[in-house]
Amino acid sequence: ADGAWFFDLLKKETDISEMRETLIFGQAYAGGSPLDPTAAVAALPDDAEICGCNGVCKGTIVQAITDKGLTGVDDVRAHTKASSSCGTCTGLVEQLLAVTLGDAFQPDAVQPMCGCTDMGHDDVRRMIVAQELKSIPAVLQELNWKTSCGCAKCRPALNYYLLATWPGEYVDDKQSRFINERVHANIQKDGTYSVVPRMWGGITTPDELRAIADVADKFQIPTVKVTGGQRIDLLGVKKEDLPAVWADLNAAGMVSGHAYGKSLRTVKTCVGTDWCRFGTQDSTGLGIKLEKFMWGSWTPHKVKLGVSGCPRNCAEATCKDIGVVCVDSGYEIHFAGAAGMHVKGTEVLCTVETEAEVLEYIGALTQLYREQGRYLERIYKWADRVGLKVAQEQVVEDAERRKELNARFVYSQQFMQNDPWAERAQGKDAEEFTSFRLSQFGKVA
Repeated sequence: ADGAWFFDLLKKETDISEMRETLIFGQAYAGGSPLDPTAAVAALPDDAEICGCNGVCKGTIVQAITDKGLTGVDDVRAHTKASSSCGTCTGLVEQLLAVTLGDAFQPDAVQPMCGCTDMGHDDVRRMIVAQELKSIPAVLQELNWKTSCGCAKCRPALNYYLLATWPGEYVDDKQSRFINERVHANIQKDGTYSVVPRMWGGITTPDELRAIADVADKFQIPTVKVTGGQRIDLLGVKKEDLPAVWADLNAAGMVSGHAYGKSLRTVKTCVGTDWCRFGTQDSTGLGIKLEKFMWGSWTPHKVKLGVSGCPRNCAEATCKDIGVVCVDSGYEIHFAGAAGMHVKGTEVLCTVETEAEVLEYIGALTQLYREQGRYLERIYKWADRVGLKVAQEQVVEDAERRKELNARFVYSQQFMQNDPWAERAQGKDAEEFTSFRLSQFGKVA
């Protein structure tokens, strides 16, 4: 509960002079709260914010639990919206349930995927394999779904699980994807979209830059921005212009950057031995190889990589989902970092000597995450749930298992590396990009 406590101190402009030396250690030390996290939550004032996404405070949640007889996290989500967005505060909500209900609180041993089923993500994935279920209707029927069509929570998850389990056999169900993945661009708050072409390892050319500039001029795109992932983002593209924008970018040799997908986003690199005095390996070249190896792969959540040419870590590899830090003796492979709402340094998976080993180990690690990760679960959350030793044992210590995982990833990639922009520039899913106009149907008499 320290996050909520720190935020409460900021919001109330609390004088921290008396606790300055121990503040970094959290409420248990600075404020005298017990080490028990449940007791720490209990000590929070009623106006302490629990859910930052939806602005829900402790008092609102406790009152809803008491007045409405709520008994689980899903109930709290339904009645207060706490924990219904990013999910970061789920642990706090569970602790509030425990504090408020006492012994009456019985956390679910298995959290159901959604209200359509009593089964959890892991059981559903296991049954998809065991019963060779290869379509969403088959899953709904054979696993006794409570609804005929599923819902907006379970269908995207099922679509991913089937896609990852049966590459080359399962046909992606676009209607089970959210809008960004259906139109292959990120919707903005004004209803326009952003387009991010892929730049392998952050490298571009004068011709690509001219093509981007020409597209921005031709389609009157208002904002062109450099991203933190070493890409260029075109913001403010009209939906009906997307296929034509993509066609022009394709003509310059550029493909989708998948900035909208639960997939590989970027591989950020530094210049390595090509230019840097401190570089120990060709980090740029390795980053390009990794990105060309992994692009197009669908994963439980977005995946970002970084390759730094030396321990100075200019590509910030040690806060990425997967990172590589080049050293004199080879390559340190890192994983399970985060730099968003959670900030977390990576864990060292292993050190290898060759680029080929880097590709094999990262391919195996990614496939392990694809097969075990729950939909919308980032790598660091997956690693925390299953334990870091799982990756160590299956990717590093068991060579046969590593090769099997990597082989499955390589096999899957042959079905994934089709540029969705090129397909739609040629007319696929044209109905997604047609604006509805009453004039199409004539005037009403």
